[in-house]
Amino acid sequence: QVQLVESGGGLVQPGGSLRLSCAASGSIFSLNNMGWYRQAPGKQRELVAFITRDDTTYYAGSGKGRFTISRDNAKNTVDLQMNSLKPEDTYVYCCYAESAGTVYWGKGTQVTVSS
Repeated sequence: QVQLVESGGGLVQPGGSLRLSCAASGSIFSLNNMGWYRQAPGKQRELVAFITRDDTTYYAGSGKGRFTISRDNAKNTVDLQMNSLKPEDTYVYCCYAESAGTVYWGKGTQVTVSS
């Protein structure tokens, strides 16, 4: 079993930045893809970005050019640097990790962009 815990969410003004972090622990053999989704109440979850074990990255349209995903395989962490935040980026951000064919999820961290 793998546990994921996110941190770094909060309230930020439009144009500001936040860095989200996600740490994996537990029975980790090898984490393959790691990434971030975001979800608002009553809305479908949407992919933000993911990164493969060899650091190939993919960004959904919403975060391209503003968000940067990175990982540390030695520490089993994945981060999401978010710049130029907009009110429409207000969501709960959840990290995920794939290991041995199973996808694990964190509980999420709230990001609110408001003046």
